[in-house]
Amino acid sequence: MKKIFVLLMVFCMQMAYQSAQAQSNQKYWKYAPRPVLGWNSWDIFGTTVTEQQAKEQADAMARYLLPSGYKYFTVDIQWYEPNSKGHSYKKGAKLTMDEYGRLTPGLKKFPSAAGGKGFKPLADYVHSKGLKFGIHIMRGIPKQAVEQNTPVLGTNVKAQDIAITKSICHWNPDMYGVDATKPEGQAYYQSIIQMYADWGVDFIKVDDISRPYSEIQQAEIEAIRKAIDKTGREIVLSLSPGATPVKMGSHVMNHANQWRITDDFWDKWDHLYAMFERLDVWTPYRGEGHFPDADMLPIGYVSFGRTTRFTPNEQYTLMSLWTIGRSPLILGGDMTRLDDFTKELLTNPEMLKVNQQSTNNSKYSRENNHIVWVADITGIKDKYVAFFNAQGKESSDAIVSEISIDLTQLGFKKKVKVRDLWQHKDLGKFKGSFSQKIKRHGAGLYRIIY
Repeated sequence: MKKIFVLLMVFCMQMAYQSAQAQSNQKYWKYAPRPVLGWNSWDIFGTTVTEQQAKEQADAMARYLLPSGYKYFTVDIQWYEPNSKGHSYKKGAKLTMDEYGRLTPGLKKFPSAAGGKGFKPLADYVHSKGLKFGIHIMRGIPKQAVEQNTPVLGTNVKAQDIAITKSICHWNPDMYGVDATKPEGQAYYQSIIQMYADWGVDFIKVDDISRPYSEIQQAEIEAIRKAIDKTGREIVLSLSPGATPVKMGSHVMNHANQWRITDDFWDKWDHLYAMFERLDVWTPYRGEGHFPDADMLPIGYVSFGRTTRFTPNEQYTLMSLWTIGRSPLILGGDMTRLDDFTKELLTNPEMLKVNQQSTNNSKYSRENNHIVWVADITGIKDKYVAFFNAQGKESSDAIVSEISIDLTQLGFKKKVKVRDLWQHKDLGKFKGSFSQKIKRHGAGLYRIIY
């Protein structure tokens, strides 16, 4: 009865998703019909990434990850702050911006931006490698622009006329909110988004916009969506940070390609453990062109050069959960120092098929922190299955649990073949049920072959 109840709940969630999807048939969903595969500078460089470091990472990405489909290369926060440090923010920092209050790359970090070129030279370099170029921005208008009361391009008003000074990010004080209900607020967003399009930007991660998700942020999301559409450029829109409120699922899926479902995710077990529920509750809103984003993958070398704190077992859990949950796979580690284990985790072709091509992904069961997810394969009866052993506070190779799934509940009445996707090997034929011994904090990813 429990399994029937689970399947009924999955059916209800799918109906909710289909109802939400029916509200929109967005052209921009086609910009990223599958979860984005890429890299972001935050985990390894924080606020300090430079043009030279970016080029080195792009070179490595083109060599090691592009052949597996990783294309989106993103320069994260504070590229407009010449003297930023670490993973922190300085109140009152001097930012680089143009006469219209639009932030521009700091020349100390990005010398090719000189002469008003902005990120165009770096974007051209990234594009020459076969990659897509992305940037991080904070929502709103710089406080610095409001203090100087710079004109808003294309209007007769100035920064103080569109700023919402009470709307301030509590962790990065650089910006004020924008009153996007005003035509001039829309014009401001149009001015910056068009500038990014002219630079050759393919991906925009907008921060401080999906938590809280107030009326102010909703209006700004809609303004950014309109601005991107008006440029005519196929720019993928990512919203951050999380957790985005699930009750706003229909709104966010109809305006963005991906959105964060968590605050900054780091290589800690409690962060990873929490993601089982977070990905589960977003199941109704996962679909072509719009994906809940579980955040970057802090594996390999992160945080200015230390190795990830995740054990190998936990890294299998991380990759299996992001994969079966169809989260974007965006590496946060140093691509110039990829070891063989990390490369295999990221580029395993059988794993990537699950992330990129599966459908109807959902939690099947959770009992005593033994967790099972399932997914369909379009057009055939085969299914994907993921097993997770989330018991205990510590990872262990010595402590294992047997996790199983009822094959008949999946519709398999006859014998099926099972393939282990991480180990690249066939496990034999099974009827009635399929079980495996999973290490504590570990995971298994399988294909059930009819």
